[in-house]
Amino acid sequence: MSIEAKIQELKLELPEAPKPGGIYNPVVQVDNMLYVSGHGPVKLDGSMHTGRVGDDLTEEQGVEAARAVGLTMLATLKQYLGDLDRIERFVKVLGMVNAAPDFKRHPQVINGFSELLVEIFGENGRAARSAVGMGSLPGNIAVEVEAIVQIKQ
Repeated sequence: MSIEAKIQELKLELPEAPKPGGIYNPVVQVDNMLYVSGHGPVKLDGSMHTGRVGDDLTEEQGVEAARAVGLTMLATLKQYLGDLDRIERFVKVLGMVNAAPDFKRHPQVINGFSELLVEIFGENGRAARSAVGMGSLPGNIAVEVEAIVQIKQ
């Protein structure tokens, strides 16, 4: 089954790929590796999931934001590659949670991103990963994730 068909089967919808918010490339390719810049949680209406997990957002809302980041990143990868079936595997992920100082469950929040990738790509969506808390993120977004992705030659 193609990745696009899997996304449809899961009743998921990709948002519009966001435009860069600064002087950088959303994706840089070196050989068969893609280095994907940090992405935020874009909603289908173009707005963002904002707020601090453990303060004005619950952990569950953080998980939903992390899942939204996954869909946003896939939109960027689709725009760059033209076809998500060109993805071989997700290699490394860094998840950053806009978290209250006493919040300690950053990995559980970033699981929203990781679980989405495994749902779509199977074991090829299971990457090496770091999940950390931040005092703030740009625009007060709830979660930001960057990734290294291997593509098929």
